Amino acid sequence: MKKIAYSFVAAAFLLCSCNSNTQNSFQTDYFSIDVDSRGYITGMHNLTRESRNFSPADRPSPLLALYDSHLKRYYYPQKARYAGGKYQLEYENGSVATIRLEEKDKYLKLTLEDLTSREGIDGVQWGNYYTNINNILGEMIGVARDTTAAVCYAIGVLALDDNTIGGESRYTSETGAGGYIVHTPDPEKYPLPLNLHAGESFSVGGDGFSDVAFYNRKEPFYRSLYGSAAGVDCNGRINIRYHSRDRRKENTIYTPEGVALVSDKFRYHQQRQAVPSVDYIGSSIALWGSPDSTALMDVIQTIVLEEGLPHPTFNGKWVKDPTAFMPDLQTYGNLYDSIASYAKQMGLKAINAYDQGFLVPDRANEGYLDRKDQSRKTYRFSDGTRLSHREYADLLAKDGLILGRTNITTSLAPGTKDCSPFPSDSVCVLNRHYLSEDISESDTLIYVDTPDYLNELIASEQFCPLNFVKIGKELIHFAGVSSEKPYRLLKVSRGYWGTVPAAHCKGETVDKLQATTCWGYEGLIPNLELQDEFARYYADVAGRSGLGLYDFDGQEFLFFNGMGGYSVKRFYRTMFDQATKLNLPADIRFTGAGLSEGSWHYQSVWNVGGGKNIYDVDLRVWGSTTSQGKDLRDVTYANYFPSSFGVNFPITATSTVEQYEHIEATAIGYGATYFLKIGQEDVESCPLKYAIFNVIRTWEEARRANAFPTYIRKMLQNPALSWRLEKKADKEWTLYRMENGQKGRSFDLRADEKRICFVP
Repeated sequence: MKKIAYSFVAAAFLLCSCNSNTQNSFQTDYFSIDVDSRGYITGMHNLTRESRNFSPADRPSPLLALYDSHLKRYYYPQKARYAGGKYQLEYENGSVATIRLEEKDKYLKLTLEDLTSREGIDGVQWGNYYTNINNILGEMIGVARDTTAAVCYAIGVLALDDNTIGGESRYTSETGAGGYIVHTPDPEKYPLPLNLHAGESFSVGGDGFSDVAFYNRKEPFYRSLYGSAAGVDCNGRINIRYHSRDRRKENTIYTPEGVALVSDKFRYHQQRQAVPSVDYIGSSIALWGSPDSTALMDVIQTIVLEEGLPHPTFNGKWVKDPTAFMPDLQTYGNLYDSIASYAKQMGLKAINAYDQGFLVPDRANEGYLDRKDQSRKTYRFSDGTRLSHREYADLLAKDGLILGRTNITTSLAPGTKDCSPFPSDSVCVLNRHYLSEDISESDTLIYVDTPDYLNELIASEQFCPLNFVKIGKELIHFAGVSSEKPYRLLKVSRGYWGTVPAAHCKGETVDKLQATTCWGYEGLIPNLELQDEFARYYADVAGRSGLGLYDFDGQEFLFFNGMGGYSVKRFYRTMFDQATKLNLPADIRFTGAGLSEGSWHYQSVWNVGGGKNIYDVDLRVWGSTTSQGKDLRDVTYANYFPSSFGVNFPITATSTVEQYEHIEATAIGYGATYFLKIGQEDVESCPLKYAIFNVIRTWEEARRANAFPTYIRKMLQNPALSWRLEKKADKEWTLYRMENGQKGRSFDLRADEKRICFVP
């Protein structure tokens, strides 16, 4: 435990004084902060070497700010007293916050214990914590990184409870940031054009709903955002911010807020449900600073373990450990005779059965995908063998392999237990109205008490008809409301999605519902309590049907209830808690359509997108058709998360060994994973399949053995260079630089389990 350094006056005097010159200092092994008498951080220091003060002189950082969403106003600390390990911060509105500050070896822990005179204060915000670092922005988990050799230092924050999430209290919808901002990681190498300034925001490209169309800015100074735990100012300096909200009362929000979108047509009002007993008292964060090269494995992992945050493992290693990164297989062609054999020959562990279609969650099956008696046989083999999910998963498990499926997260699809013919009363309600007249089971003239927000079409309605109200147990599609009294719904279609039309009485509730989107994702969004049931359902599926991998397509649906990162954390915590109760043999491995501060701790990989949009192996570029590859690579690297080539690189008749040497070299250079597309007919048509299997196995074994030092990884990132890796002995390899198809300079590599792996 560290000792507090008092910079200007004696300790006894500090306990009873608020002298304007008073400053308290707190430190860890690698980091210290100075806090002035107002409760602002004025100093951030690297204790491992002589360096500058990372706290900008013109932007001190409030330990904690208060927010009144009705007045749209922040309150900042005016006076601070420190005694007995606690701060008391006084605010202009009369509030007094009590914050416990604990010095740990690797981080400072801050916890809000109490807030007096809290009327009107519905949110608290840690920070913004301003830095003068302008290099790498980690907006998902909240980190400012200077990765230059001269500095190599990072400052960050991690939330220690589910209700503390990345972002600023002023964005009450909690959707999180999106689109692009202007931020160059290197002003000399990538100078901004004269028509751009740091921090400027831009909407996503294209049509705004196609995944590929989102990514349309290939220049390195356009930064795609996947979170709001950090931001930049007009000088490119990075700041960090987390907030916590009083969720005990229902409130109306306008969503999505703070997100650059193609059109305001995507924005709508939502009545966010109350969450009993979830408040900002108890909100807690870890504030840390560290050499950037060791931050993940030394500091962040220590915080995770000491504070009981999620620490999922894969093959016995933390999923964030770069030596645990590994490709997974994704099938096509619906032939399974040799898929397991391919995986074993390549030394890979997970098989995602993508050719089985979307797994639509349906609580009616209680987690038994092929019925309790396993009578439905999903997996078919050419010798006539038929296996259920459970049977095939058990067969794979004998060889240490796991089975996965692509699922539609929390979409309550038509025909499932919670949607039709009798929709659940626990669906997510956007806003509530009431019938102003009785209606029969066939009436299409449906009169409501007020028109409020009924003309706001949810985003999906622009592409497919998902604008619903629910009256009783009936779903009714509509498209707007009349502009004058008596207010009535327009273009009404009764008994939608197989629900039963019925007579309804004046005064019955007319609930406008939140829905998903089109293209096989159609469904309703559950409220928070029903979402909990779906989280437990996925753990039940893993336990009863043998799945060990999920590809959470539609992962963004976890945001649709208006709860932001809190919803995401709660979903995955509930799923993992249920998995623990079921004593599953390993932690659930999952990827998904999204990645956020809420899923960062739980999610293993982010194998999203694919093909030339992500990585073009022939041209050797990250995204030759769109900027998706560059954008997602920059996001993941900045947030200490494995990058990805997406779904890619099928082995076909024309595949070459050199292609997969390059793929693996680049994957290890950047710390990337991917879904290797595997179709049995295509693999069998490849005359070099065994040589390709050996290439992947050799590189991946060396990666797991931590055989690549940082200087080698930097070279592997160079697309102009070609490589060959050969195993020469147990835990020893020789890496050759290839020139004109011949072996050139060589590098001897050895396993090194003690070295902290750092992906440059």
